Amino acid sequence: MCGIVGYIGPRKAVPILVQGLKRLEYRGYDSSGVATMNGGDSPIFVHKRAGRIKEMERSLPSELPHSSVGIAHTRWATHGPPNDVNSHPHLSHDDSVAVVHNGIIENSSTLKKMLSAEGVVFRSDTDTEVIPNLVARFYDGDLEAAVKKALHLIRGSYGIVVMSRKEPGKLVVARNGSPIVLGVGDDGEGMYVASDAPALIAHTKRVVFLGDGEVAVLDAEGFHVTDLEDQTIDAQIDEIDWELEEIEKGEFPHFMLKEIHEQPRSILRGLRGRFEREYGDARLGGLNLTPREFFDVRRITLIACGTSYHAALAASYVLEDLARVPSNVEIASELRYRNPIVDAKTLYLAVSQSGETADTLAAMKEIQRKGGKVLGIVNVVGSTIARTSDGGIYIRSGPEVAVASTKAYTSQLLAMVLLALKIGRMRDVSAGHGRDLLTALAALPDQMSELLNERTAQVEALAQEIAHAPFALFLGRGINYPTAMEGALKLKEVSYIQCEGLAAAEMKHGPIALISDQTPVIFLCPQDQLHEKTVSNMEEVKARKGRIIAIANPGDERVASLADVLIEVPKTHPLLSPFLMVAPLQLLAYYTALHLGRDVDKPRNLAKSVTVE
Repeated sequence: MCGIVGYIGPRKAVPILVQGLKRLEYRGYDSSGVATMNGGDSPIFVHKRAGRIKEMERSLPSELPHSSVGIAHTRWATHGPPNDVNSHPHLSHDDSVAVVHNGIIENSSTLKKMLSAEGVVFRSDTDTEVIPNLVARFYDGDLEAAVKKALHLIRGSYGIVVMSRKEPGKLVVARNGSPIVLGVGDDGEGMYVASDAPALIAHTKRVVFLGDGEVAVLDAEGFHVTDLEDQTIDAQIDEIDWELEEIEKGEFPHFMLKEIHEQPRSILRGLRGRFEREYGDARLGGLNLTPREFFDVRRITLIACGTSYHAALAASYVLEDLARVPSNVEIASELRYRNPIVDAKTLYLAVSQSGETADTLAAMKEIQRKGGKVLGIVNVVGSTIARTSDGGIYIRSGPEVAVASTKAYTSQLLAMVLLALKIGRMRDVSAGHGRDLLTALAALPDQMSELLNERTAQVEALAQEIAHAPFALFLGRGINYPTAMEGALKLKEVSYIQCEGLAAAEMKHGPIALISDQTPVIFLCPQDQLHEKTVSNMEEVKARKGRIIAIANPGDERVASLADVLIEVPKTHPLLSPFLMVAPLQLLAYYTALHLGRDVDKPRNLAKSVTVE
């Protein structure tokens, strides 16, 4: 979840490191720090501060050592509170080795006891500090060998970058369960390393994604990769297709608002080249399944966490409707510890924006270990789930920087709708029905644009009212029950208002006790087969003086008569209504948080990519 940046080459290191950290601040922002070195008898220069990166940058000395090698880190605290001492980088007790680390060292207490018995005095509360001290313990003239010896003793997850003042022309990088990306500079520009590609885009688009158990040694001229047993690995250099402006806010005040408004474009990108209109079918490369294998699928299990879980839950409705295959959704953190029953006729989908979500990745590997076939639904090309799954679909939403996911939600759902159509066309879906769905999908980008242009001001005004509510309830039925859950998650993530998303009929089984004239109740009420049932639930709330905010289709007079506030969204195919229902909820969360003065892009205690348990 934390952010790592490193550089070695001819340029000044500190500006590169600080700029890289700013690009990764969504991964953690409790504290940050940099370390640089010049070699020889010069000590490693370390500067770190609790708080946001701007605090660390502002407190940097005006006269910095001229160094062309360094490492940096922005932290999401796991072991020890976020303060100056616990910030990374961490030094060995003799100040010869510096390390930045993402992950958790599970046996750190045992290693600390061992090292303490040898005279090592620890300065922080972190698990990370054992790493530089182990490396210093094993150092005998070869930094790479010392790192490998240290890693053989470590149990847990890590993405690390190590440097030593005894070998100033070298960085050693290793990974196990926490993502690390190498950036290959143009001739003479040096090498870069980061925990996520956005930190590298300003310098290079040529990257190497390290795999688990791999160790890379970087110098100003290039790199080589081996495993922990010194076997050489022929690392593949990939090309990032993102542009620099995609990870900048541009004309928007926050990334979250920018990414909400990017959804028409991200949906269009997710559709491009994936229609077979003549046959009413979807064209999806990379699934690595034959038509016969698709036809033999008897159950689909989706695995995800957080927002991806809600997208998967919505997709399960579409899969059952179109593919006529029983579909269930599992929370990855629960599935991985449950000794799951895996069978050959079940298709598993691992859904993750980053492709690095620790629980989802672990659940996927457990299923593969038992012989199951897993497809990845991911955004980040070259991510671990993308590389280790048996096939899959890239959602093509582009980089998502705001911690609260918006466009990735709709892009994930879009990819799974296309998959459902593809399976459905092998079963009960006619070509005509398929063409109707494709037509509705093609209309979504324009409908989303219309919605965002015409309803933003209304939602912004409504947010001022929601900001004063002690509690909010989101209700939906059928495929919009997951949409209600996602709306509630967005609001609580960025505004810190307590709220809950429920299936509307479940309101009567307890939550109705919370309703009063102080309770805003947000209903998702498209004109679908459950419309009358949802309206009945609205009547029940109205009878108890709840304040009804309804998101409905134009011309719905019944809903308009019951709602205190009506937000109209364009009508679409019933299976696609979540795409348009969720957009006002995203805007509501954003503007409510803004009205409350919250840090919208960096909510407290949260980070973008959850790569630890």
